[in-house]
Amino acid sequence: MDWIRDHLWETWLALSIALGVAEMFSLDLILAMLAAGAAIGMVAALIGLPVFVQVLAALAASVAMLALVRPAFVKRLHGGPELALGHSKLVGTRGLVTEEITGLAPGRIKAGGETWTALPYDENLRIAPGETVEILQIKGATAYVHPVGTLEY
Repeated sequence: MDWIRDHLWETWLALSIALGVAEMFSLDLILAMLAAGAAIGMVAALIGLPVFVQVLAALAASVAMLALVRPAFVKRLHGGPELALGHSKLVGTRGLVTEEITGLAPGRIKAGGETWTALPYDENLRIAPGETVEILQIKGATAYVHPVGTLEY
């Protein structure tokens, strides 16, 4: 019986490794949290604590990892920057007016290395060539823009 007690840490280590390997196939981070709990059970066995304390320590660590650590990991893994694709990536950027823009006659702007048909976001505005504008919206192939104020010294 002493031999089993003295080498129980090896069982905890084997369980931890097996759960870690199984996690590589599942990729849901549940088995990894259980593997961490088994590692705590191994530490408790190395210290020489009784078996029931080892099991309780492993269970407590597993539950704590599942409740506290896993949600943060999952959020970080599934989160990330929002990707703007196509013409929507131009919204919020600036462009240069190449042809006069009025509410009655669309003009042209150069933005993102391309020339776009543009209308003023406020249809009462008149935007002269050479002015800098911000693209507020794109509908179809038309950019709706607003002039960007300039600082004068």
